[in-house]
Amino acid sequence: MTVKKVKIALLHLLPIAGDINYNQNLIEKAVKLAATKNVDWIITPELAVSGLQFSHKIGTDWIQQQPDKWMTHFFNLVKSTNATVFLGCAERSNDHELYNSVFVINRHGVVIGKQRKITSVTDNWSTSGKSIEPIDLGDVKVGVLICADAYTKSIADTLLSKGADILVAPSSWGPGLHGPNGEWEQRSLDTELPLIVCNRTGEDETVTFWEAESLVIKSGKRLLSHKSLQSGILTFDWDLEEMDLISADFDVEYIS
Repeated sequence: MTVKKVKIALLHLLPIAGDINYNQNLIEKAVKLAATKNVDWIITPELAVSGLQFSHKIGTDWIQQQPDKWMTHFFNLVKSTNATVFLGCAERSNDHELYNSVFVINRHGVVIGKQRKITSVTDNWSTSGKSIEPIDLGDVKVGVLICADAYTKSIADTLLSKGADILVAPSSWGPGLHGPNGEWEQRSLDTELPLIVCNRTGEDETVTFWEAESLVIKSGKRLLSHKSLQSGILTFDWDLEEMDLISADFDVEYIS
């Protein structure tokens, strides 16, 4: 491998469901702040652009084919950061199906891959994605598990079988009746791959995320965890050759 170490920023954000402009501005601010830390990867939560339960407030007509006007603007921002960004954003396909997607945008501002969420538990507006492929960043292949896609082992196992070296889970998954209960740790054990969870805080219509955790997991064990009542940027160093944590803890900067 040409790159031994990466600095990763998790954007543990507090988006507002349905307030697209607010969320886009928050993402941009967080990405710019993360870039000042010379990070290599920047990861947002699931549906960072819209919030999770947006459809009750603003419907789905706003969802466009990507890149839309803002996404094109965002590509230029990413290009200025010299980082690869994992962005959670809804999209409309050519045949007008709607998807809960994560776009992977490289340091040149180019989409090098995307994953559409397979498991639509509460996303009654979205269609289940069909393709499960790790995304090749050049020095490592990353498998993307969007929130409930980590609920059972099948998607993680498929990513492993297709060459994934590490798993990233952009999520909007808070504790409660259907909250996470060891699924991320179990997927790490099943695949023997590290798993990085970028979660969020705040609350939507019927779900609260104040206690939701962003995590770094290896061999079924939580190496780092964070929850907060406000948006924060969580940075840490990771060894891609040893596939192990370098940092002793998250470096946390809150966004005012």
